[in-house]
Amino acid sequence: MHPRLIEAEQLHAQLQRPELLLVDMRTPPAYAAGHIPGARQLDYSALVRSRPPAMGLLPEPAALAPVLSRLGLSPDAWVVAYDDEGNGRAARLLWTLEVLGHPHLSLLDGGLPAWLAAGLPLSREAPPAAPGSYAVNLANPAAYADKDYVLAHLGDPDVVLLDTRSPAEYAGLDVRAARGGHIPGAVNFNWTEAMDPIRQLRLKPAAELRALLRSCGATPDKEVIVYCQTHHRSAHTYWVLKHLGYRRVRGYAGAWSEWGNDPALPIE
Repeated sequence: MHPRLIEAEQLHAQLQRPELLLVDMRTPPAYAAGHIPGARQLDYSALVRSRPPAMGLLPEPAALAPVLSRLGLSPDAWVVAYDDEGNGRAARLLWTLEVLGHPHLSLLDGGLPAWLAAGLPLSREAPPAAPGSYAVNLANPAAYADKDYVLAHLGDPDVVLLDTRSPAEYAGLDVRAARGGHIPGAVNFNWTEAMDPIRQLRLKPAAELRALLRSCGATPDKEVIVYCQTHHRSAHTYWVLKHLGYRRVRGYAGAWSEWGNDPALPIE
């Protein structure tokens, strides 16, 4: 079983593994300027579906299949993802693959900045294309929550809603939808709280993370649903929880761009 989180030095020692599929979630120009040797570039836009005003929905299987096939994904591939902006984009890829039931997934702790801080090499050579044929099925729906699921579990004592946006967004002071505020009962856990700013945004120690989450009421015995504006930041928090061993975690992909723009839904 591959670890949910991998350090740069550990990854460097594994670069020749034939099953490794290393995915760079940065922009094409950033990738071209230098990437981890062997990494393939994937545009973040390929992982989200827009149905305005909801802007971060999970793509339909028919749209995801060619994207992942072109990437060279196979059922036995070990996917390691990274970016250079806190790993939100990388985590969104891993969450998507988790919903599809892909079993071998890791996040590079600290992303490319951690790789560079370790003095490890970059490459400007793109690996040769290795397209495959990846069958997309939503094999793990327990990792996913839609609007109806969230609405049905409001007030459920077994479910914790974590709003991973900024405190200003949560409080309705920074309004990025028709309405400001948050889903009733949600607790604010700014996604950056999980990061160590002096260690290239690596995750904080597990004990510290568990204490932070416990203070939000997000304990391992609960089901935790995470959301932000478009399930970019909250995908990172999803991965933090899974790294810590939380068994029941769901990402609400519609997030505030859907909920905050629907006048039929309750808000606080």
